[in-house]
Amino acid sequence: MTDNRPTTLLAELTHRCPLHCPYCSNPLALVGADRELTTDEWKRVFSEARDLGVLQLGLSGGEPLVRRDLEPLADHAHRLGLYTTLVTSGVGLTRRRATALRDAGLEHIQISIQDSDTETADRIAGMRAVPQKEEAVALVRELGFAFSINAVLHRANLDRIGDIIDLAGSMGADRLELANTQYYGWALANRTALLPTATQVAAADAIADEAKRRYRGRMQIVYVLPDYHESYPKPCYGGWGQVYIVVAPDGQTLPCHGATHITTLRFDNVRDRSLDWIWSDSPAFQAFRGDEWMHEPCRSCARKTIDFGGCRCQAFALTGDAANTDPVCTLAPLHGIIEQAVQEATGPEEYRYRYLKLEPVRS
Repeated sequence: MTDNRPTTLLAELTHRCPLHCPYCSNPLALVGADRELTTDEWKRVFSEARDLGVLQLGLSGGEPLVRRDLEPLADHAHRLGLYTTLVTSGVGLTRRRATALRDAGLEHIQISIQDSDTETADRIAGMRAVPQKEEAVALVRELGFAFSINAVLHRANLDRIGDIIDLAGSMGADRLELANTQYYGWALANRTALLPTATQVAAADAIADEAKRRYRGRMQIVYVLPDYHESYPKPCYGGWGQVYIVVAPDGQTLPCHGATHITTLRFDNVRDRSLDWIWSDSPAFQAFRGDEWMHEPCRSCARKTIDFGGCRCQAFALTGDAANTDPVCTLAPLHGIIEQAVQEATGPEEYRYRYLKLEPVRS
């Protein structure tokens, strides 16, 4: 049990997506369209989430625009009083759909960009997407949505972080999230091609700090540090099962994006259990709450209430035990795994692209 109430629900409506980004946070085993929750099932999930205390909803994927019921889902969320963000590549955001989403009460749209360099952006996306993204940005601005840009950073684009920031500024973004790649799922499969060098990271940190000062009052810049080059790990969404819920396309319910990779846990499904029960009583959500589960050195470390031992998904992916200290931490007994990965990350930029058969996007 927990006294905490969740604040945020990420609804991964689908894994279908026209882009094939090699750092995608979706699991390697993608959910097909035939297993996705129905419109009514998603509406029930949103209602149960609001009853739990959730205030913010992300409509994500894959590419959520491939769902033909996106507008009624946004309308239902609005009627519940949820502040709703569409997390999209921008591909498929036509004027008709953007207008319908605005009329349904959608408040905020986040569009991903892959690079400031068009050729590299298209190579990362696995398709020619830049013109469609630019058209989507223009619609978002014209129709008055709150507007964010997300750019995932890695070896191929980190040297252009300044250009990426200025591109977002020229697009009129209210907020820019510069998210260094997190290495699980597709990104872990592509780590030797994606992981930047320490020199790149140091230069990028300085550019991001300067840009935050320069854009203050015009565009909020959030810079997510690259943890493979840090001394301590990042906290896991405010702690495992403390504020965040992810519902996968098939209804599997998780405390974070990467939890599906932890094969030693069984995650309950909203088709079988209420969201309230999953949050409060499911063994998976209780597994890493508090600190009784912690191994040393975390259990006696003063930082255990700051970073909670780091990322459980990363600990499992790299050590085989989700209760181990995240190897990113320099105090971790298995920190050598990270040191070795950094040394080995010199491979060519040849990617294993994410792929799932895509149904046509409705125009």
